[in-house]
Amino acid sequence: MDAKNAFLLSAVDFGGTHALVVFLTSLVLLLGIVSMTIWLLQRHPVELTEGRHSVRVFLARLVMGFVIIVACAAVFAGLADEIDIEEDLARLDTRFSQAVINNAPAGAVTLFACITHLGDPGVLTAIGLLVAITLFLRRQVWLAWGWVLAVAGNGLLNPSLKAVFTRIRPLDLQGLPLTDGWSFPSGHASGAVVTYGMLGYVLIRNLPHAWHLPVVLLAAALAFSIGWSRIFLQYHYGSDVLAGFASGSAWLAVCISTMEALRWQHVWYPKSSHPLM
Repeated sequence: MDAKNAFLLSAVDFGGTHALVVFLTSLVLLLGIVSMTIWLLQRHPVELTEGRHSVRVFLARLVMGFVIIVACAAVFAGLADEIDIEEDLARLDTRFSQAVINNAPAGAVTLFACITHLGDPGVLTAIGLLVAITLFLRRQVWLAWGWVLAVAGNGLLNPSLKAVFTRIRPLDLQGLPLTDGWSFPSGHASGAVVTYGMLGYVLIRNLPHAWHLPVVLLAAALAFSIGWSRIFLQYHYGSDVLAGFASGSAWLAVCISTMEALRWQHVWYPKSSHPLM
């Protein structure tokens, strides 16, 4: 065994053995990055005017969205190329899952068993319908249609990707599949990213600036925790969840970038007593 493989195996064993610590550390890092990003964006707000500064900041945000899309697509493509059962990633996935199963605290597993239901298709569908109805009743028509297309679009995208890769889910200790359906990418991870991410965007468009950071942090924490719950409960491999995060984030970036472009071009501001934003 060469030094590289020995290091990877040690890292996987350590990560699986201390999965709860890895999750909490990763969550803190994620929330720190999100906080810094929101702070930077709020320092340079985009006013809906034709000033040069506004155009530059708006274009910078579009570039940031493009970079996110490309980066997430690259991560997804890299994972998709390595999930075959003969590939090293597949073996590392299995080793990591076994380490998590053997060492996860019972209390953590119970907590994740509750958290995971926040990403169930029925729950996300109910949220989708409730938010869509609310936005239409408030006459925020373009925002409502953007919400519907984002959530419904991911609802079509994820099953399509699963059908392409047809990866079998992890097996339990008795060798039996734990749930139906294909494993790659995780539908709970991608669905949580898109639904709660878009919900955060909708709330930002309707709440004062003071609420923006708490809303985005809560959305990020929920999506991240739901994705990790699938690993702790052995419904998905780690690469399934990472791929779900990547595909969901890419689609979310596409949707928000498009809606921001429409917003900046004054599409969402009709002469009405009911502003769309």
